[in-house]
Amino acid sequence: MKRVINTILVVATLSSAAFTLNSCQDALDIKQAGELQEQDLYTSVANLSEVLNGSVYAQLDPIDEIYFTAVFTDEVKPGSGSGGQEYTLHRHFLDAASPIVTGGTVGTVASDGIWLNNYRVINRVNRLLEGAKKITPASATEQKQYNEILAQARAIRAYCYVQLEAYFSSDMKNSNALGVILLKDVPSTEAQLPRAKNQDVYDFINADLDYARGILSNSTSPRRYFADKNFVNAVAARFNLYRGEMTLAKQYAELVINGSGLSLTAAGPITGDNSEVPAEADGSVFHSGPFTEPKTTDKWNIAFYGGIDESNGNGIVGGSFNPYRRMWADSDNGEVIFSLNRLPLGAGAAIGGKWNTNQSNLKGSPMWFWGRNLYNLFINIPGDIRKYAYVDPSWKPNSNYASATAGNTRNDGLVIDKYPGKLSTSTRNDVKVFRLSEMYFIIAEAEVAAGNLTAAHDKIQKVREARNFQGVAITPVYSSAQLAYADILKERRIELALEGHRFIDLKRLAVSANVSMDRNDTDDIIPVKNLPNGDYRYTLPIPIKEISANPNVKQNDGY
Repeated sequence: MKRVINTILVVATLSSAAFTLNSCQDALDIKQAGELQEQDLYTSVANLSEVLNGSVYAQLDPIDEIYFTAVFTDEVKPGSGSGGQEYTLHRHFLDAASPIVTGGTVGTVASDGIWLNNYRVINRVNRLLEGAKKITPASATEQKQYNEILAQARAIRAYCYVQLEAYFSSDMKNSNALGVILLKDVPSTEAQLPRAKNQDVYDFINADLDYARGILSNSTSPRRYFADKNFVNAVAARFNLYRGEMTLAKQYAELVINGSGLSLTAAGPITGDNSEVPAEADGSVFHSGPFTEPKTTDKWNIAFYGGIDESNGNGIVGGSFNPYRRMWADSDNGEVIFSLNRLPLGAGAAIGGKWNTNQSNLKGSPMWFWGRNLYNLFINIPGDIRKYAYVDPSWKPNSNYASATAGNTRNDGLVIDKYPGKLSTSTRNDVKVFRLSEMYFIIAEAEVAAGNLTAAHDKIQKVREARNFQGVAITPVYSSAQLAYADILKERRIELALEGHRFIDLKRLAVSANVSMDRNDTDDIIPVKNLPNGDYRYTLPIPIKEISANPNVKQNDGY
């Protein structure tokens, strides 16, 4: 895997505050001033901890997967501030040189791409594990810390391999199908490894998860920024769902629900001490639809959204009285099992900046709006908190959006506010990697696979009730597996929107649910198209940089 190995160099700077790794292919054989070599780096358990936190956790970031999924599927459409970025991706032009796959400028920022970023993390974990062999803990306390560092690193490596398999293997349910390159250690820079079979990769993933599970403990007061046993079991639940091992998927999802100390984040209250929701208010930013809902006032908006001043488009996010909104503003942990900490200044891209240039309101130059059909789903559910938490009150929906005279789709202002920012940084939010609702969805799918349609229905109903501030929710009777899968897919589409699930969900479940990608006709400035089920582009191409550097790697079909 020459490309990955040759572009990762341990060039480190240690300080009392942080540890960083820098990559520079041109400097492979040059000793830089202040550079630390590996023999200087792995000298103590304390140093090993800094490598884990400053190198592995700092690099881990599924934001490319989240952005690709949103733009490529039916989650977003061009916004009023769009400059044409990723229109080709939105229109399903995808090849082995696409920046989202191979690295380059994605949106307005540089990106490593899905392939290289995950392998960069894997390579850093492998280097950490190799370096750890040189360290002898000096006490029982250090030994425990040492073991937990290795367990966290291996759990993260397993997660990265699950991500790679989901995007680059054509069929995760076929153990003999081609998987990805299996990088078990730190090979020489001359190594040119072929792609492994899925089963070989799965065995490696399971070994990492079993090791981590045997060492890490559950955190019942969630330390959501670190991999614990709940993270390990959440990875195992998602992994087994993807590869069709439904009994195991259910088992691990139940372990998370029962062992995390978390519960589904409540939708209510919908009013607070400083809020006001009158029955009628002409000119309200929230307009009545085919449901009966109170219209909101500016006072309510400030209390719910956390201090946004609509008079000038500025404000501070946070402080909402609503627990579901507070979870997305990072004021509360809510039901988050594991997330990546995004401080106002620090590692990791600003996820809110993928949708909105400056702020998550109409004046913040939104590059992407909610896709119309997705928006129509959650905006028309009576009592659903997500129609408030996901959409900024500065929205300007076009009631005539479906008309030929409605004009450019960018005038249909469905402002994304699922990532509102926090405190003084309007576009930076923690990246939620695992939430409890996903575990309920996994169990529901497993129950359908086992023929337990009533049990599957009840799991989806629980999530819908949690999201409804009126205390009621409607889940249709599951009279067949197909109807059950379709309803589960619908709820996943709403609840997990802009969290990186939709592309994989359509790839693995759309045929069984008898549904397909669902863009509205107005979701582009040209006639919109949906990717057919089974299209080869539901598997990403191996990057051209990898193929060029490593002739032993076979490209996926269609590219």
